[in-house]
Amino acid sequence: METYYYIVESIDGDYANLRRTDIESDDLKLVARALLPAEIVEGSRLKYEMMSYTME
Repeated sequence: METYYYIVESIDGDYANLRRTDIESDDLKLVARALLPAEIVEGSRLKYEMMSYTME
């Protein structure tokens, strides 16, 4: 399984915009907050591994 790293760019209601930090990319990924750790804030760093997001 691959491991990806993200930063929370913005939070909009029940969704968060994530930007990958392990590669050069300006694309944002829209993810439901229900799939993310409850304690995230803008600027939080996340790791996606084995179909799960965790705080880094």
